[in-house]
Amino acid sequence: MPSSDTLAMLFPNVESTRGITVRVAVSYLAEQSYPSISRWFWSYHVRIENGSDRSVQLLSRSWRITDGRGAVHEVHGEGVVGEMPLIAPSGSFDYVSGCPLDTPTGSMSGSYRMVDEEGSAFDVTIPRFALLAPTN
Repeated sequence: MPSSDTLAMLFPNVESTRGITVRVAVSYLAEQSYPSISRWFWSYHVRIENGSDRSVQLLSRSWRITDGRGAVHEVHGEGVVGEMPLIAPSGSFDYVSGCPLDTPTGSMSGSYRMVDEEGSAFDVTIPRFALLAPTN
């Protein structure tokens, strides 16, 4: 696993809850963005690390997406990218997804619903991260 300094550079947005660390890196995708028709697109890479002593399974996600005008869109669903990963102690799970907006700026934040091997369910915070298109 990369050093903590390297992880901080690769994944600048970090939040930990009950030993579960969520790291997020975001990238603006110019090739999928069309400012002339008010469409901007970002990809985000999430790494979920289990620093607890119990296996956990991700059951669902809740996202709060805010555009540059302050309009909020909530997204809720089972799993992530079609999976409900089981993450062992000291293990991690990575996935990449995307977000379109009709403004060149915005932000995302949210939570994952997890259950541990004892059957105890809890929410893990996804750190807030900015969606910023470069200005030319």
